[in-house]
Order: sequence, then C-alpha cells, then structure tokens
Amino acid sequence: MRIIVISGMSGSGKSTAVRALEDEGFYCIDNLPIRLFKSFVELIGKSGESFKGVVLVADIRGREFFKGYESAFHKISKAGHNVEILFFDALDEVLIRRFSETRRRHPADDHSSVTEGIRIERAQLAGLRQMATRLIDTSEFNVHQLKDFILRIVRGEESEHPLMVEIQSFGFRYGIPLESSIVMDVRFLPNPFFVKELKAGSGLDDAVRDYVIDNVVTAEFLDYFFPLLDMLLPAHRQEGKAYLTISIGCTGGRHRSVAIAEATGMHLQTKWPTVRTIHRDIEKGTT
Repeated sequence: MRIIVISGMSGSGKSTAVRALEDEGFYCIDNLPIRLFKSFVELIGKSGESFKGVVLVADIRGREFFKGYESAFHKISKAGHNVEILFFDALDEVLIRRFSETRRRHPADDHSSVTEGIRIERAQLAGLRQMATRLIDTSEFNVHQLKDFILRIVRGEESEHPLMVEIQSFGFRYGIPLESSIVMDVRFLPNPFFVKELKAGSGLDDAVRDYVIDNVVTAEFLDYFFPLLDMLLPAHRQEGKAYLTISIGCTGGRHRSVAIAEATGMHLQTKWPTVRTIHRDIEKGTT
C-alpha cells in the first residue's frame, strides 16, 4: 500500500495538500497518535475498501510523535508498504505573514510569539526534515498552485511537465499578486473603458479583445514581450522552478490585462503543455 506521510511547518500548506489528496482518492487522517500508525495501516489494508493509498499527517501538534516516528516508519516499511515522507516548508517571513492573515496562534507554544514558535518548530522538526523523501517549499505557491503541484507529484507527472505556468490578469488598484514571478504593466495600452460601446465588456469579449490586440502599440509590445517570455521560461525551468506565475496588470483588471493574458496564454500553449490562464479581478470593476 502506498503510504504518504505529510509533515512540516505550520502554515506551510499541509491542509491544502491533504484536501487535494483526499479528493484524489487517498484515505487521509490527521494527527493520529504515532503508536497507532502501524495498526491503522493494517486495518485499512484489511478493510477491503478501495483507496489509492493512505495519508498520515504528523506534525508538532502531536507531541508524542517526536518520540517514535523513526521506529513507526521502519515498521510500516518492513511490513511491505511504500512510505513517502513529504515535508512542507516556507520562508519564515511567508509563514509569519500567513499567521498574521489568519490570526492563528502558533501551535509550538501558546505563550510565544509567532517568530519564536517558528524557531521552536524548526528545531523540533529538524530530524524528520532530514528523513523526508521530498522537501516542498510553498513560499511562492498560492492555494491552487500548491494543489496542482501535489497532484502532479502523486500522479508521477513531474517528468512529463517540469514547469507549470500560470498567467493571471489583475488590476493594480487591487494590489499586485504576491505569488507573481513576472509582473507586466500594460496600462500604457489603449483603454477600452473610454470607448462607450466597450466599457461594459471585458477582455474576453471579441470587440474588446480586437480593440486592444489590433492596436499598433500592442503589436509592437507583443513583438518584444513574447520573445522575452520564450527566453525566460526555459531559464526558470533550468533553475529548478516547478511553478511560474506571470501576472499582467492594468488599472482595474477587466479590459487590457485580460486581453493580453489571453493572448499570452495562447502563445505559450504552443510550447508549454501546462499553461493555465486566470483573471483575478475581472468581476471587480469596469476600468
């Protein structure tokens, strides 16, 4: 049976990974006492239920976990099961920001600051981190990217598509997406908002798209932009990046950025099979 152990830093995305694996057909259980790991795996194996495997979540919340995880994993492997340990991590500043956004206390110590909690947790998880079969840095992932990345790992698709590309349009008035790898400002292009019959539309509409794309300035811009991306994407892949986010922004994220993002997606799809285009702010405004 395939056994996936998920562990790592609090706030690094473990819950997102578990939800993705549960939807994929794995039996997932969170915070099971370490002494029950082997018995639970045996019980699932005898149940006759059809699962792709078992996912066990073990982290700092289970204090007794640190007293016997090596022995528990050894026993499960010795019983003939394939044990994979996925360790999730992120930069300290990213973890701090995520805790700040959720206003959660750090589980390492109720009386410590988030920064101190992260330090304590890193020390306690150091041994398990060294045992991990896979280290996953989620610093630059959003929820959707992390889910896609985890599914690629468990499906064995990494070798087929080593770089996942996400193109997203956005509005500068709503902030630059934090997960951006490359940001392009297209506010210099002609704005359909000032054309009465186009104002209510979006960059997904033929008339708005044609207005933006068929402009001489846009054509000149794309003659530079597309070759630049054709150079940058292989370079990022060579550096080991698994996910690349190209964010294209205009004022409100509804007209120009949407049209350019769609055109960029069509261009890159001819060379990169894992390209996805999303429009973050298309419903938020009309500029």
